Amino acid sequence: MKEEIIEITNRTGIHARPASLIVQKASEFDAEVLIINDNKEANAKSIMGIMSLGISQSTKITIRIEGSDEEQALKELKKLIEENINE
Repeated sequence: MKEEIIEITNRTGIHARPASLIVQKASEFDAEVLIINDNKEANAKSIMGIMSLGISQSTKITIRIEGSDEEQALKELKKLIEENINE
């Protein structure tokens, strides 16, 4: 299992567009991918799950990944969240 805490820098947080990008990326992997915010967790392959977490700017989320391709999944999701979903 791999786990990392990431701070959301996008000024609008994780709304529909960034959530859909996360779902697309997470769905590329066989590993189970969870996003955790304030002791609530959601499957990162579910847009409704991610949206239900109410992630705003400056929130620190935990990404927990378990599976055969967990290292690659964590690397790519971290890069996506830190670099590509900023508006």
